[in-house]
Amino acid sequence: MNDNEKHNNFAQDLIDQNEREFGAEVRQKYGDKAMDESNSRIAGITPEEYVRGEIKLAEFEAALLAAFNDGDPAGELAHQACELHKQWLCIFAPRYSPEYHRALGEMYAVDERFRKNYNKLVGGGAEFLRDAINAYCSV
Repeated sequence: MNDNEKHNNFAQDLIDQNEREFGAEVRQKYGDKAMDESNSRIAGITPEEYVRGEIKLAEFEAALLAAFNDGDPAGELAHQACELHKQWLCIFAPRYSPEYHRALGEMYAVDERFRKNYNKLVGGGAEFLRDAINAYCSV
């Protein structure tokens, strides 16, 4: 299997996982078009974009932890973390808007599937991130 075939299989695995975990819910709430566009974006991500996204995610998580330890969701460290989060989002969901970012922050805080990801990083991380995103998007 060549690198292109490996990437295509990897992208299809991500799409399949996305459909299993969120497909029915997204299609019910936002329509087929929203889910199909998400899947299309995943299919179109280059290997280089994916690697850049993984690096950006690691940078964001480190920055979020530093911001959490600083304790100020409206502070400079939190702002930097949210900027990195935005950059990560724009790789996988290029239709960025502050409203979209805020909605994700709220979802991270209230939906257990997402809460566990940020609370695994640091207890209370999901709520802190939501508050930080709200402050970031208000600037």
